Amino acid sequence: MGSGSPLRFIRSGIDRIDDSFVVLLALRQRLVRAAMRTKDETGMPRRDPGREIEVRERARRLAARLDLDAVGVDRLMAGVIGIARQAQGLPSDADQGEALASAPIIASMTELTPIRDRSANDRWRWLPPPKRLAPFLKLLPQRLQCRVLDTLVAHALAKPIADGSLDVMFDRRLGLEVPDLGLRWVFLFRDGRMHAGDGPADATVRGGATDLLLLASRLEDADTLFFQRRLVLTGDTELGLTARNLLDRLDWADLPLGLRIVLNHAARIAQSARDGHRRRIAASTTTGNTP
Repeated sequence: MGSGSPLRFIRSGIDRIDDSFVVLLALRQRLVRAAMRTKDETGMPRRDPGREIEVRERARRLAARLDLDAVGVDRLMAGVIGIARQAQGLPSDADQGEALASAPIIASMTELTPIRDRSANDRWRWLPPPKRLAPFLKLLPQRLQCRVLDTLVAHALAKPIADGSLDVMFDRRLGLEVPDLGLRWVFLFRDGRMHAGDGPADATVRGGATDLLLLASRLEDADTLFFQRRLVLTGDTELGLTARNLLDRLDWADLPLGLRIVLNHAARIAQSARDGHRRRIAASTTTGNTP
C-alpha cells in the first residue's frame, strides 16, 4: 500500500483528533483543580454527585443527537469523571469507569500534577492519633458534650426539621460511637428537636473519628465508608439506612458557612495526621523500629 494511500491520511486525521482529545482532557483537569480550590476556600465538599450525574446525562443527550452509542459515551465520561476525582484526592467509584481510567492515555493524565501536596500533608504529621486524646475527652462531662452537640445539630438540621423531613425519625434512637475517642451518644428526635444523650439505641453507627469527619464534611461518601468497613451499622438496619438517606439529601449549602469551613478543615487536618502516622508506622516497620 503506497505512502499516499487514503488509509494513511485517514489515520493521520484520527491521530490529530486523539491528540486534541488528550489536550482537552488536560485543560479539563486544570479547570477541575481550579474548581477544587474554590470549593476548599468556601468549605464546600469536593465531590458533588449531582454534578457528576449532570455531566454524564448531558454527554448521553449529545451522543444521541450525534448518532453515537450513548452507552459507550457514558463509559467514556465515567472514566473522565474518575480521573477528575483522583485529581482531587477522592476515591473512584466502582461504577465510574475504573477499567477505562486505567488505560494508558487516560492514566497518564493523572500525572499532570500530584494528586496530593505532600508538604501540606506533612504539615500535621505531629498530631497524635485520636486514641491518645481519649483520656482527655473523658474529662468532659457527658452533659456538656450533649449541650454542644444539641447546638450544632440544631444548626445543621434546621431546614429538614422545619420542612418535616425528619418526622420519620420521631422517637427513634440512633447511636453514634467513636471508639478511638472513647465517645458515644444517642440521638433522639422529639418535640421538633434532635436531642443528644446516652442510653440504649435502636441502631448504632460506629466509626473512627477521622472517617466520621470525612463523612460529615462530604469529603467521603457513606457508601464507600460502609463498603470498606470503615463505618459499621448495627441494630435496626432500616433505621440506619433511613438516617443515612436523610443526611445524603441534606443540601451542603444549607449548613452555616462557618460550620462548613470548620468541618472541611478539621477533616483535612485529621486525614493529614492519619496519613502521616501511617507513613511513620510503615517506615518503622521497614527499618525494624517500634513507632
